[in-house]
Amino acid sequence: MHEEIREWYNRELAFKAVEALRRNGFNAQYFRRISEALQAVLELVPENSVVGIGGSTTVRGLGIPELLSKRGCEVILHDYPNTFENRRRTLLVDVFLSSVNAITLDGKLVSLDAVGNRVAALAFGPKKTVVVAGINKLVRSLDEALWRIKNVSAPMNAKRLNRNTPCTLNGYCVDCNSDERLCRTILILEKAPKLSDFNVIIVGEGLGF
Repeated sequence: MHEEIREWYNRELAFKAVEALRRNGFNAQYFRRISEALQAVLELVPENSVVGIGGSTTVRGLGIPELLSKRGCEVILHDYPNTFENRRRTLLVDVFLSSVNAITLDGKLVSLDAVGNRVAALAFGPKKTVVVAGINKLVRSLDEALWRIKNVSAPMNAKRLNRNTPCTLNGYCVDCNSDERLCRTILILEKAPKLSDFNVIIVGEGLGF
């Protein structure tokens, strides 16, 4: 019974976000199961495409790079083997795959970067963009999105990357001046960028940070 109520709640929030994203020019879809979302991603990526992967625990955790490689795609990871050059190459790929840190119920996408390559590619460059986000990324407002980024996404990502920042010690943002700070560039997409084929897939399960 509890699981049914949770599914209903997640579905209603996701549908609201999808409707708003579509009004804002994004091609948005909701899938209850990860397997359905993965199939949708594969259908959006033509075989033998050059695919760039942003720094996303969601995309990597779902095994998408490996699945695309098996389909004949050239997959460019932002951190291997040449971090700087790979980050530049992902700006001009056929398809850019990433997640975002928050999606508002009125259809905005919000992302934070330390270097800026992911937010740059989300804004402009690739021929097609595909964003995959778990239900845990849905928030009610832009203020809540920014709070989530600073106090949920950033501390956990900093911990994952073994950064020596205050948020890895206390679990929340203190607006530090650490050289290892991740909170350096924030992108807010209020509408789908012009000249873009921008797709958003929301999954009815918690994914990534």
